[in-house]
Amino acid sequence: MIEINFDANGLVPAVVQDADSGQVLMVAWMDAEALRLTRETGLAHFWSRSRGKLWLKGETSGHYLHVHEVNVDCDADTLLVKAHPDGPVCHTGETSCFYRNLE
Repeated sequence: MIEINFDANGLVPAVVQDADSGQVLMVAWMDAEALRLTRETGLAHFWSRSRGKLWLKGETSGHYLHVHEVNVDCDADTLLVKAHPDGPVCHTGETSCFYRNLE
């Protein structure tokens, strides 16, 4: 297995992409435990910096992310999570967290 280069806080950014359409859905953070659980369960887990705890995406909304594959960038310090979402990914109800244009 590739060794992930976690930052000083033990985190690595994870870009989540729709496995079918290629649309970028969200960016979140993973620690080693979130990555392990994601790989074991096939459901995306993340580390919430604001709440200071591990979370399973969809645990409250029911909109889980079923992981198709996880890719690692060339420096092993960023993950690309390709997933099949059960519904809107953004907490606002939007399909993607990237629904606004910067004007």
